[in-house]
Amino acid sequence: MAKQDRITVAHGDGIGPEIMDATLRIMDAAEVGLTYDVIEIGEKVYKSGHESGISPESWETLRNNKVFLKAPITTPQGGGFKSLNVTIRKSLGLYSNVRPFRAYTPYVPSHFPNMDVVIVRENEEDLYAGIEHQQTSEVVQTIKLISEPGSEKIVRYAFEYARAYGRKKVTCMTKDNIMKHSDGLFHKVFNEVAKEYPDIAADHWIIDIGSAVVAARPESLDVVVTLNLYGDVISDIAAEVAGSVGMAGSSNIGMEHAMFEAIHGSAPDIAGQNIANPSGLLNGATMMLVQIGKADKAELIQNAWLKTLEDGIHTGDIYDPKISVERVGTKEFADAVIERLGQKPKKLKPVKYNENVSINVEVAEKPAKKKEMVGVDVFIDWREGNRDADAFGDKLSAEGATDKLKVKVISNRGVLVYPGGMPETFKSDHWRVRYTNPNNELVTNSDVLELLQKIQDLGFDFIKTEHLYHFDGERGYSLSQGE
Repeated sequence: MAKQDRITVAHGDGIGPEIMDATLRIMDAAEVGLTYDVIEIGEKVYKSGHESGISPESWETLRNNKVFLKAPITTPQGGGFKSLNVTIRKSLGLYSNVRPFRAYTPYVPSHFPNMDVVIVRENEEDLYAGIEHQQTSEVVQTIKLISEPGSEKIVRYAFEYARAYGRKKVTCMTKDNIMKHSDGLFHKVFNEVAKEYPDIAADHWIIDIGSAVVAARPESLDVVVTLNLYGDVISDIAAEVAGSVGMAGSSNIGMEHAMFEAIHGSAPDIAGQNIANPSGLLNGATMMLVQIGKADKAELIQNAWLKTLEDGIHTGDIYDPKISVERVGTKEFADAVIERLGQKPKKLKPVKYNENVSINVEVAEKPAKKKEMVGVDVFIDWREGNRDADAFGDKLSAEGATDKLKVKVISNRGVLVYPGGMPETFKSDHWRVRYTNPNNELVTNSDVLELLQKIQDLGFDFIKTEHLYHFDGERGYSLSQGE
């Protein structure tokens, strides 16, 4: 991203205005040379009629300035309110969420004094797409979307970040032992991209044991790249293990735009009391300064902040009478950092930023795969006859099929219940009926429409269809448990 002197700033909700004021005062004292265009976002904007939490005028400011320093906001509960954080990330193409976690022992207690891990979280896809539907009285669904180019962008960014910052290893975390197609795609892309970076070690953990590694052995990790939801969860684990969620900053990087913030929320319960720790937002701001070509100013501020911690000047969330020298409020903490501008810590490792850090990610479009339809899953809302799967399956097999499409299996919540299901299997009112051609002939949309008319004529309520495809001859859909 090119060097620039104008950014967008939002003070947010809850503790947001306090920690933003502290952060801006420190940056101004360090003479970072920035002009701030302030916009209003968050709860007030939601309640004024903008359900996205941001006005059209503010969007224009964001798009023009390209760099955004954002304090935490509150998303009102209920109604049609969507997360503004997610909206901004997706609308501006901020595909990479970078969250560094470092231990600051003994000044901030941690069992892992050598912890220094960076979590690179995919920011646009996965379950955070927020595509949900209530399909029956008993069942709702959330759609998990993972794309190949989206996966490649974030994986390449992780390796480029590792190379730019002198990191030695990138670890991928997924759950592809269960979600073999979605998480499996991410893992496959990771393996392919890793081959292009022979100077950087690469490994993979299943996310459950990977989360345990973050909690129990974070010093064994260097850079972690993972999907959206997993990255959100393990980031909080890493922050807590490092010492405090309130200390961590975050960058959201896109091809043209970037947003910087703390990882914590708006904490309305302590707002206006001058007790919030501004460190998370300040660390996000130093990441911003590096990004926009002001690494010298980032270094100046970060070292003053480390010296403040080292001198025992602590806000209440990290204050420990055995270690701390003085308990201070938000404003006083900022004053202490300003007083130490130009100083470096003596026990904590000082930071030194490379002035020429530049991470460029390009993803080439690949040719489309050969796509062949081989069947269709028809989802049906049905609860009659004590939910007898055999009666349901026999009826559809005899009367709810066509010459081209026959019932192969029926599953309920992913478990095979027909033919030959177990009577002990719990059954909701949400059934997946898989139709295929017994002669392995390809299927068309016209064939599916003919089938749906048959099902409609029988009086069944079909609520959704999913076409079954082969891509370059490989199955592009999951099997039911037991299929």
